[in-house]
Order: sequence, then structure tokens, then C-alpha cells
Amino acid sequence: MQIIRIFLCSTIFFTASIFNSAFAAENPPQKLPVMATTQADQTGVALTVYNVNLGLVKDRRNISLAKGRGELRFMGVAAQIIPASVHIRSLADPESLIVLEQDYEYDLMSPQKLMDKYVGKEVKLYQKNPYTEREEVVSATLLANNNGPIYRIGNEITFNHPGRVIFPSLPESLIAQPTLVWLLENNLSKPQTVETSYLTSGITWKADYVMTLNEDDTKSDLSGWVTIDNGSGAAYRDATLKLVAGDVNRVLEEQPRLMMARKEMTAEAAPQFKEEGFFEYHIYTLKRPSTIKDNQSKQISLFTSEAIPIKKELLLRGANHYYFGRNGEVMSNQKVGVFIEIANRKEERLGIPLPKGKVRVYKQDSEGGMQFIGEDAIDHTAKDEKLRIKVGDAFDVVGSRKQTDWKKTASDTYETAFEINIRNHKQEDVLVRVVEPIPGDWQMLSSSLDYTKGDAHTAEFRVPVKKDGETRLTYRVRMRY
Repeated sequence: MQIIRIFLCSTIFFTASIFNSAFAAENPPQKLPVMATTQADQTGVALTVYNVNLGLVKDRRNISLAKGRGELRFMGVAAQIIPASVHIRSLADPESLIVLEQDYEYDLMSPQKLMDKYVGKEVKLYQKNPYTEREEVVSATLLANNNGPIYRIGNEITFNHPGRVIFPSLPESLIAQPTLVWLLENNLSKPQTVETSYLTSGITWKADYVMTLNEDDTKSDLSGWVTIDNGSGAAYRDATLKLVAGDVNRVLEEQPRLMMARKEMTAEAAPQFKEEGFFEYHIYTLKRPSTIKDNQSKQISLFTSEAIPIKKELLLRGANHYYFGRNGEVMSNQKVGVFIEIANRKEERLGIPLPKGKVRVYKQDSEGGMQFIGEDAIDHTAKDEKLRIKVGDAFDVVGSRKQTDWKKTASDTYETAFEINIRNHKQEDVLVRVVEPIPGDWQMLSSSLDYTKGDAHTAEFRVPVKKDGETRLTYRVRMRY
């Protein structure tokens, strides 16, 4: 009985297999429709660039999709796209389009990859016969492509063949440009506008500023420029452009420009960007479309402001280690820094949020030529805050210092005295701010000039120095640390 049961089950299984095979042969699985869209279908693109090597792309295209399930090849995306950030939606009916699967294909066509894909396959080699000047065709099998192709022609092996290679077809796995491939479920039979948004690396922006000082260093013209560097692997034509300024946090995965000073600023140009607060950042929207080409650096004027009041300061700063022990002559030719300070206020003809960037400072010489005098980097600066720029070090104003006394008066108490000489070789009087970073709990015992306490650890002196003159500053301080 057991043998009969096994025989019957085997017969039923065999019969079912024959039936299923016959059914599959008569009813092969239907091939899903494959659709493709390129940038020729694009109706608009919006680009938001962050100053942290990141861009947000919104790409709108008119597409005719087959109803039901199908494959859409979305070509012309950025080569440095972040695939996990991709989102697609139908603007006609967001509920009508469902993404079942997504692939990002970036195996781009190149001569090297074409050769690699045809290893073990037959190709044709065309070469011109030097005697008959006719092109001859040779069929060959590409055996390998390691440091050069190796062929088998007939029964012989050769390399360095002079013929140009002709491939019979393009391998399916190679594509001409980065492509997103979706398996979609579409419920609309009419053409629709589809918006694809994604983040991409390889694009960033920065601010550059040009400051031009007047003759007596009391006012300056200031212009801001936006520099966009696009190496994302895609071009954005007639894009709606937005720039986000701020310190946007990102999770890290494992893996010199010439700005000309403009002397001819006789009228303030109308701003091209609209600025507004956005979350904890600031966003700048260009009021016109702009094309950002791939592998391009583009500069756009951000703002221009004239006759901004400035404050120039000469600064001599000490060092904390001067106060620990006997130092003798600390420095005989100490540099005096030159700084420019601007109040970023509307009353001072500014008062706008300034993105971080580099400020280049220029001034007109005696012959009317504009000369570069220094540069400094600034951080994001909100309105009503101060902008402080180090231009360089003074040439004709120098300082020297020496320690004239140092003693220990208790187990944790010390006294020291300094003499600071500031020499002015200019043809006008100057005022130098001297900042001394005194450690511990300190008390000024005596000083030749008045001082103020900048903070708990600094004493500040205002030292006037006559032209071609010298001023000596002396002080004694008690420290407990």
C-alpha cells in the first residue's frame, strides 16, 4: 500500500510539472514596459546650495508613463548624488505614483570599461594596409585587458595590435550618464509632471568680499560676491537658485581666485538676492534664473555698500607665558597688528547678515592705482554685530619689551615688572592698544599709563606715540596662581 501511495504521489507531481511547464511555455511572463526620461523633458530645476559641500536638487519633467507597473530610467542626475536622499512624486496626483524599487546606476561608459566588458568575446579590428591603403577587417577574441589588450586571431596570440577596435554592441550594464532606475506603479494614463528631489555632494558656495579703503582710512566701500563651485557631475540650466548660509550639521560617511577691487562704484547696484531668515540659518534667493555648468566656478554679486564708517586699530598683544618665571628680554622687535573694525548696522550703511568668507582689502596708491593690502577670513556675522578684520602687521610701528623684575613673595604669589617701548617711524601720530594677558588673580601695583581691565585676565593700555617718536610703558603687577 505504501509503495502504491508513493507511486501515485510521484505520478501526480510529474504530471503537474509537465502541466506547469506547458503553461509557462504558452504564457511566458510579461515583460514590464521600460520608459526613459532625459533633461530634454525638463520643465524646471531648483537648486539649493549649502556651504558644507552639499546641494539640494529639485528636477521637474513632463513624462508619459504607462499605466500599471513599469520601469522608469531617469537620466541626467548628478554623478555625486546621495541615492538614499532621492524622492519622486507626481505633481498631478501624488497618490497615483508609487515607487516599489529604486536603483542607482553609475557604471559609466569609457574605453577602458568597454574593453573590460568584452573580455572573452569577439571584436573586430580595423587597420589600414600601408601598401594598398585599404582598411582590412580582422575578427579577434579579446583574451585580456590588463595593461593593454591581448587578442587571439585565429590560432595565434598577439598584443599591441595597431587596428582600432569595433564592438558589435553596447553592453547593457554600461550607461552614458548616471541614471536612476525605478520600478513604479502608476495609476494615471495621461502625461504628468513628475518632480524628483535629491541631495548631491560636490557642490558648495562661499562668500568673498572686496573692501576698498578711502584715503584717510575712515571709510570703506564693501561689496560681497557669491562663488559657487559645481563639481557634482551635472549641469543645472536656468535654475532657481537658493543659497543657505549657516553651520548645517552633517553626518560624515566613511569614505585661489582673483577678486578685482572695483574703483568705479559710484552707485549702489540693486541687490540680486533676496535674504530672509530660515530656521536657524539665512537663505539667499537669486531673483533671476541662473545656469550652473558642471565643473564650473560661478561668481554672482551679493551686495554693494559705500562709505561705511570703519575703525582702524594698531594692536600690540602680549603672551601668557611671559609671566611665568624670569624671562629677561622677551622680544626686541615685536609686531604690531593692523585691524579694521566695522559695525554691521543699518545706520552704518550695512546691517545685513554676512555669510562666512574671505575679505580682501584694497587701497588706492598715490598714483590712483588700486593695491591689495591684506585679507582675512570672517565667520557668519549677524546684523548689529561687529566685523573685525586683520589686515596685516605695521611696517613703521614696532614694539619691544623686557622684564625688569620678577620675584616670588609667597608660596603662590609672584611679582613681575615689564618695560614696553613702542617706536613710531611714520609721519603722523598713532595710538597703539597694548593688551597684556596676565594669569591668575592679579593686581596692578603701578603703571606709567592708565589701564582698563578688558576681562578677568587682560590689562589694556592706550599708548599714544608721536610721529618719529617713542613711548615707554612700564608696569608692575602682583599675581596669585
